[in-house]
Amino acid sequence: MEEVAAVRRAALAGVDDVEPERLQGRIADRLDDASLAPGVLTLVAEAAARGHAVEDSDADRAAGVQLIYEGLSLTRRLAHEDPWTTGDRDAADLDILIANTLVSRGFYMLARTAAAGAAVDVVREFGKDQTELRTTGDEGLDGNLEADICELAVVAGVTAAGHEPTLDLRTFGADLATDGLPAVERLLDGSVADELGGHTGENQGTEAAADP
Repeated sequence: MEEVAAVRRAALAGVDDVEPERLQGRIADRLDDASLAPGVLTLVAEAAARGHAVEDSDADRAAGVQLIYEGLSLTRRLAHEDPWTTGDRDAADLDILIANTLVSRGFYMLARTAAAGAAVDVVREFGKDQTELRTTGDEGLDGNLEADICELAVVAGVTAAGHEPTLDLRTFGADLATDGLPAVERLLDGSVADELGGHTGENQGTEAAADP
């Protein structure tokens, strides 16, 4: 799974100058344990839109999407657990710093791309959902983050290849997260690339995702 390795390398490179060392180590540990589906989907979408495999050097957008998701999902966990009143306050303070760092670095990596606006939308919608959840108790709102991040991944990928992120593409991305983040294996089995390739007018989606 070269895509997985490429996303991990790019994400770690995006935070390699974070200080102090303890903070950087905690971020690296989180990335090691994370599902890299958001970043992998970004690469699959770009490859499908281009009609050929994506080089490692083009993985920065994928890393940006991945870092934003990791930061927001950590923020969501902290909001639910409220460790400042029920657990280790010092650890919670460090975790919120990590979450903010991840989101800000993710934004930085997408800032000069056509996906920048979509990234802002993800964070804005996340804030609205969490506020509404606290008011209504509707836990179904939590799943919107995964749908929104998969939509962002598709937008980041296809725009990197110069394609317009149509409503069909955005909807397809969001629908991949109906039951949470899709498994990386599903994203790489060729079917997702074929579907994305069809929406962008390319016919080599399967080959693009399968190339090492």
